[in-house]
Amino acid sequence: MLDEIVTVVKKCGDIILFADGAERNVSSKEGRANFVTKYDVAVQAYLEEELLKILPEAVFIGEEGEHSKAIGEGYAFIVDPIDGTTNFIKNYHRSCVSVGLALHGTMEIGVVYNPYSNEMFYAQRGKGAFLNGQLLHVSSNRLEEGLVCFGTSPYYAELIDQTFDLVKILHRASLDVRRSGSAALDLCDIASGRCELFFECRLSPWDYAAGSLIVQEAGGRISRMDGTGISLDKGCSVLAGGPAAWEDYFKLEGHMELA
Repeated sequence: MLDEIVTVVKKCGDIILFADGAERNVSSKEGRANFVTKYDVAVQAYLEEELLKILPEAVFIGEEGEHSKAIGEGYAFIVDPIDGTTNFIKNYHRSCVSVGLALHGTMEIGVVYNPYSNEMFYAQRGKGAFLNGQLLHVSSNRLEEGLVCFGTSPYYAELIDQTFDLVKILHRASLDVRRSGSAALDLCDIASGRCELFFECRLSPWDYAAGSLIVQEAGGRISRMDGTGISLDKGCSVLAGGPAAWEDYFKLEGHMELA
């Protein structure tokens, strides 16, 4: 099943790569800088059609569309057709397709593909995490020896000051900070050991569902920013990292604990 999902996701990457910048048909959704293009819609439609061929009984939950579906007790696909839509609009080449498969509310498969770099990240519960066939493992560095990647929760203006106050704290406590515009890829950077810690004060499940399993299967920790478990049925804060850096976060003076 994993191989079938990877094949479908790879084909979606081709749709993104050959997108015509003049025909992206950008429109806005609720919230600040919350955009959707015709390619978000097209990729999600393709994913829904092809993934449900693999598992017809699964619930399909995607960013573009109706969000009231419950994960339920069976299989559920949790999908972001283009994570990093603003990057996609600006041709910034930091966008990806993210597909998670949950069973009884637990992540079983995660696939994240950046077509611009041709990097396919994937994991299956209990079988490890991989990048283009190479086994991944998170960094063992302490926070002071690491990079911090973060998201700004741009759709939630009330979180801006909190976010950047924390960025200042983490900048002083680490080697440096990075902001990429794709939470799914940031989580994969944690899994691959490129960064030691990631946080974002508010995300939706399709932003982190696939990446959460990839982090865990690479030996990392992922939680809300208060240390409790992430949710797959509603949005929450996200904190992820190698075990050492994740633990160091909670030792920082002035760290935030958000649900």
